[in-house]
Amino acid sequence: MFGFTEEQIRRYSRQIILPHVGGKGQRKLLESKVLLIGAGGLGSPAGLYLAAAGVGTLGFVDFDLVDISNLHRQILHHTDDLGRPKTESAEETVHALNPDVQVIRHQEMLTSHNALDIFGGYDVIVDGSDNFPAKYLANDACVLLSKPLVFGAVFQFDGQASVFLPRQTACYRCLLPAPPPPGMVPSCQEAGVFGVVPGIIGCIQAAETIKLLLGLGKSLAGRLLIFDALTMEFIDVTLERNPNCPVCGDHPTVTELIDYELFCGLRSHIQA
Repeated sequence: MFGFTEEQIRRYSRQIILPHVGGKGQRKLLESKVLLIGAGGLGSPAGLYLAAAGVGTLGFVDFDLVDISNLHRQILHHTDDLGRPKTESAEETVHALNPDVQVIRHQEMLTSHNALDIFGGYDVIVDGSDNFPAKYLANDACVLLSKPLVFGAVFQFDGQASVFLPRQTACYRCLLPAPPPPGMVPSCQEAGVFGVVPGIIGCIQAAETIKLLLGLGKSLAGRLLIFDALTMEFIDVTLERNPNCPVCGDHPTVTELIDYELFCGLRSHIQA
């Protein structure tokens, strides 16, 4: 059936029997390629569930090493992995869960110079980044390449998720046209994060990615899902595409990748 091995039929049996998946859908997952930006708090749960579902190729782009402070939320990594590259640890954990999955390690910082080349080989991009320059970069690259972007963000006890479909729905710049002033939003290292929040948001990102790959249900495209762990409430906000958006609007002015650290005020024009 659809060229599955006996082991694959057993492994994915509970998914294959779903009426909207079946053998055809499972084969499509096995042939799909998904890139995760970051092998951290969001990339960990998203990556694990995508691997478990049988997404055939997972790419991880991350230049960081595993630190003990990561372990309360970054479940791709374990105590024995301290000091190792996160992409290396992620590959090992994914293969331990599902040897069907090919893992591509991009052990490098995502930049304006490499983003288009890296993104080009994947069907869906999952944004698990933790800083504004990376989020604007991922958004703009996906718009330029017409790639779906599954967005996620966390802060302390709160999380957000959405899906951006280039030139069909709002993009990240429609949601946040300009970055906040430097230092206004503290980093995870400065403000802390409730470890289960990225787990919840990352699982939502995995669900939205699988739905996109299979064409299932109603996605978060055109919507922003906001989660508050302290009240256990979800708020669903409609996002409107901005026809004047400089990237995805009717007359875009940003037609190539720019210096995103400069754009976010993290580097001066003199330094640039």
